[in-house]
Amino acid sequence: MVDSKVSTPVRHPPPLAGEGGERGMPHTQVSDIRRDRAKQLRRTMTRAETLLWRHLKADRLACLNFRRQAPIGNYIADFVVHACKLIVEVDGESHDFEERIRHDDRRDAWLTSRGYRVIRFTNDDVLKNLEGVVLRIAEAAVQAAPLSLTLPRKRGGNFTAGSSLTSDPDGAEKL
Repeated sequence: MVDSKVSTPVRHPPPLAGEGGERGMPHTQVSDIRRDRAKQLRRTMTRAETLLWRHLKADRLACLNFRRQAPIGNYIADFVVHACKLIVEVDGESHDFEERIRHDDRRDAWLTSRGYRVIRFTNDDVLKNLEGVVLRIAEAAVQAAPLSLTLPRKRGGNFTAGSSLTSDPDGAEKL
């Protein structure tokens, strides 16, 4: 079983008329430094992040529009779906140290206060149990924003108990 750390989002009321909202990507100013850092992180993703990104970008999870290394405030999320305010973090060994744990807790609290739900996995989780990680992300997405009772597949049809989240509909494993 995949052990992930999950934060619970704070629900905000819908914006008043004329105030705009955060459907899709929030339109906030991002500093050039933060934008450049996000671009750098996209070019230098870890093996685990790259493997997970292949599955998220392939639109295999309920047609969710994932973005990678996306700036949000003063932070950069590994993967985010703005529409349902779900953030997925893949943590390496550096996140095992006390100072980094405190930083992650502050970061998660800030993101949660803005309505995001943060789930975390280790690099090992992704590398050793990719299908379990993908399933946990799909479950979190459904909890974050109730979708239809069935998750649509890219080429039609729905996920069934016997189908794999990490293989294509023809049964070929995609890694």
